[in-house]
This record gives sequence, C-alpha cells and structure tokens, in this order.
Amino acid sequence: MTHSTERPERTNRGAWKWMALGVPAFLVICLVVLGFVLFAKVLFAKSDLNWTHHHSTQSPGAAELHEVVVRESSSHDKVAVISLEGVISGQVLSDVGSSLVELVGDQLERAAVEGVSAVILKVDSPGGEVLASDEIYRLIQDFQEGHDIPVVASMGSLAASGGYYVSAPCRWIVANELTMTGSIGVIFHSYNYRGLMDKVGVRPEITKSGKLKDMMSGEKLPGEELPEERAILQSMIDESFAKFKDIIRTGRNRADELNQKEGVTDGRKLAPNWTAFADGRILSGQQALNLGLVDELGNFEVAFDRALKLVHLEDAKLVAYQPQFRFPGFLSLLGQARSGSVKVDLGLPLQSRLPEGRLYFMSPLHMH
Repeated sequence: MTHSTERPERTNRGAWKWMALGVPAFLVICLVVLGFVLFAKVLFAKSDLNWTHHHSTQSPGAAELHEVVVRESSSHDKVAVISLEGVISGQVLSDVGSSLVELVGDQLERAAVEGVSAVILKVDSPGGEVLASDEIYRLIQDFQEGHDIPVVASMGSLAASGGYYVSAPCRWIVANELTMTGSIGVIFHSYNYRGLMDKVGVRPEITKSGKLKDMMSGEKLPGEELPEERAILQSMIDESFAKFKDIIRTGRNRADELNQKEGVTDGRKLAPNWTAFADGRILSGQQALNLGLVDELGNFEVAFDRALKLVHLEDAKLVAYQPQFRFPGFLSLLGQARSGSVKVDLGLPLQSRLPEGRLYFMSPLHMH
C-alpha cells in the first residue's frame, strides 16, 4: 500500500509562502512605526527648541515637556491642565522615566515659565503614599505663592484621602456632587502570614540588634508583638493625621482669605464641625460642599470657567505639558512583542501591588 506525500508537501509549501509574505510585512510595519516615532521626536524637538534656548536655566525635565493645545481659542492667554490620576506614588513611571511627583513639578515649572494665567489640577485618585502626597501638596502651594497663579482643583469620580490632600492648597476646589472624596486619615496596612508559615512547616530565624528591629513583622505570632511596637506606629500615624488636618485648615482658610480680598464671595468656608467627619469616612461631593471642603459643584467645564473668573479672563487656550515619547521604551515594547510573552493581570488587590511598610493617605475601599 502506497502513501501519498502530496498533501503534506502542499501544506509545507503554503506555510513557507505565508512566512515569506509575513516576515517582510512585519518588518515594513516596524519600519513605518519607527519612522513615525523618529518624525514625532524631531517635530517635538523643533517645537520646543525656542523654549529650551530661551529658558536653558530651567530643569531638564521641564525643558523636555512639549506643549499640547487641548482646546483652541483666539485668545493669547493660556490655562494649563495637569492630570493627577491613579495612585500617588514616588516610584518612577516606566513610560515617563520620572516619578509622578517629579512630573507634576516639571509641569508646574513649565507652566510658570510659559506665563499661563491659571492651572487646573484634574484629580482622579484614591490617594497614595504619605510622602509623595505631601511633596505634591508643597509643589502646588509653592507654585501659587511664588508665581501668583491660581490653581483650581477639578475632582473627577474619585479624589479621596491623598487625592484630597493634594487638592487642599488649591485656590478653588470643584467636585461633582457624586464625587467620592474625603477619607481624611492615615492607614498602615500589612499582612501577618505566620499562621500560613506554620502550616507549611516554615519557621523564621531572626538575629537582630535591638528588640524593635523586627517590629510589625508579618512573621510574628500574635503574642510576640511588643506593646511598644503598636504605640510607636500609632504615634507616627497620629502625627501624619494631625498634619493632614492642618494642611486642610491652612489651605482652605488661605484660599478663602485670597478670595475675599479679590471680591470672590461665593466660595465655601470650613464648617465648624468639619473635623468630626475627618475620621476616614468617604464623602460625596455634596457632603464635602456642605462641610466647606470644596467650593463648588460641577464638572471640568465649571472648573475651567472658574479659573477664567479668578484671573478676570473671558477666554483662554487650554494647554497641557506632556512628556515626550521615550524611544528606548518603544524598543523594549518591540522586544516584548517579539518574545511572544503575555502579561496577565490577575486582578490582585491594590494593596498587594503597593510597597509594604509605608504610611498611606489612601481610601480603605481601594486597598482591599
């Protein structure tokens, strides 16, 4: 009995044919994308050449940003929008090459040099690290005081805890009535996994220089935790919490003072009992308005109109200062595509993706 080899040979020829066509096509696509990237880099470089030449004393990060017109206007005046989205962290953003704190600082610096009339801080964040939130707060505060340029906070669906902390120094705060905000407080979250270790027969062996060197370790049995450990941690939390309330009180009172001085009387003052609601609870935009934690209800358009009113303008261009596309990052993406690897998001809780052992201005609803 004979076996025909005609079908396998035909299949192999078909496969080789598709490979012969596919590989060149893939290379052509890569070259086209590469050409586009190089063209974009040259274009952005030319658009910012004059800025870099005239403002060479500014930081490299601010000089590398390029201006994007979000909304055109016949006016020569500008209002800049800075987006603060996601978890507030001091970690370096892989697609930017700098941290969120550094990026916000560079954007504010660029806005000041460009002579914008006002800045809108577009917040959509559950909060984040205590230190990173405080650094952004200071950047906004120093920007307003040093350049006499008002910053208007525009809260999106979420501006809780650290998201409110960075909004507190703003001259005006706008929230939607359904915005989730508040969550004023500090949290330290960790896991004790000693029970799991015991089940699998793993025992920790620790050599330490002092009795508190392993304080709050997740390897400890419940009875091994020293009273001093909880007291030390609680004192740090209380200190950060007091700072949180102080920057709210200072920021809101300062904004009201400036508004009253310039004849803006429709803002909100802090309610006498606002601290009773600073217990970590989530507040709606309407509740925050009633407590004087925000000045006005509305969307981004309301925030834009308010920014114009604060600087006595009829209209202005809306601009943003964005980081340039980073070519090395693009090459790494191509490398990942060639490797055929697939990155799977397991849907882990936010806390499991945050560095442990840190204090957070974070909404507890977004940590579990």
